Amino acid sequence: MEFLLDYAGFLAKTLTVVVAVVVVLVTIAALRGRGRRSGGHLEVRKLNDFYKDLRERLQSSVLDKDKLKALRKSEHKAVKQAKKAGSQKSRVYVLDFDGDIKASATEHLRNEITALLSLATPKDEVVLRLESGGGMVHSYGLAASQLARIRQAGVPLTVCVDKVAASGGYMMACIGERILSAPFAILGSIGVVAQLPNVHRLLKKHDVDFEVLTAGEYKRTLTVFGENTDKGREKFQEDLETTHELFKSFVAHYRPKLAIDEIATGEVWLGQAALGRKLVDELKTSDEYLAERARDADVYHLQYLQKKSVQERLGVGASTVIDRVLLSWWERLGRSRYWQ
Repeated sequence: MEFLLDYAGFLAKTLTVVVAVVVVLVTIAALRGRGRRSGGHLEVRKLNDFYKDLRERLQSSVLDKDKLKALRKSEHKAVKQAKKAGSQKSRVYVLDFDGDIKASATEHLRNEITALLSLATPKDEVVLRLESGGGMVHSYGLAASQLARIRQAGVPLTVCVDKVAASGGYMMACIGERILSAPFAILGSIGVVAQLPNVHRLLKKHDVDFEVLTAGEYKRTLTVFGENTDKGREKFQEDLETTHELFKSFVAHYRPKLAIDEIATGEVWLGQAALGRKLVDELKTSDEYLAERARDADVYHLQYLQKKSVQERLGVGASTVIDRVLLSWWERLGRSRYWQ
């Protein structure tokens, strides 16, 4: 047992030194990088090549040599005839949005949309693979506005929901001319929620005063530390109702066939039920849809990648080092117990 205590003390000292060094390095990097923003770049991948590779690998494993040779010959002939005919394929631009509570992916989405709108025409199509349970009103409002740019440019927009598009996520989804959903994806939650704790009675019990000074009758309605009033609650609820009405109007504008008062209750539905309520247009996964489109169109996946700053890279490295030290510590302690 004494050995374990000594070893734990040694590891604690080592970890303290490592953390101190990392903090110093991150601080230096932050000071040097202050005011400088890391750049990014657009990465484009042709998904037709991906599907073709999958298909050809399977064919090579399953078909015998004669059938494979005949198949390759017919495919080559079809490509040659298409080139000779001079037929121009339409383009499908694929975007991904994986939303957190702040809709942080909007920064990348806006750059991807700016890029594709410089080339896309009404003959092309944009497919958004969307996954989000919603979040802050203003953040998702901006994300939805980015998608509206596609509609305003006259480029068809299809939104695919494989897992979830609820609340702010559905606000984005409804902008699509078509919404495709997996059978068990979660959709809806057209509502607004706000919650916060209040510790005023606890502070009062311990004779702690908390002052809130405002200029403007409704500058603060509900607070965490101050005493909340019925008048403040009523105003806060009124603001929620106003936001909800704006949300309903927004969805109704893009999905006019919806019985908006029936579905804007904050409820969610799985894809199959959502189809019956006209929240979606078809039950189909994004994989199925894109594989279909790849047969007659050039499909490109666009992804804007942000270059990580020095401090971000150091932060990731520090986290990895700390995780490894802690893991090694626990593993060794576990072995020591076992040996005893």
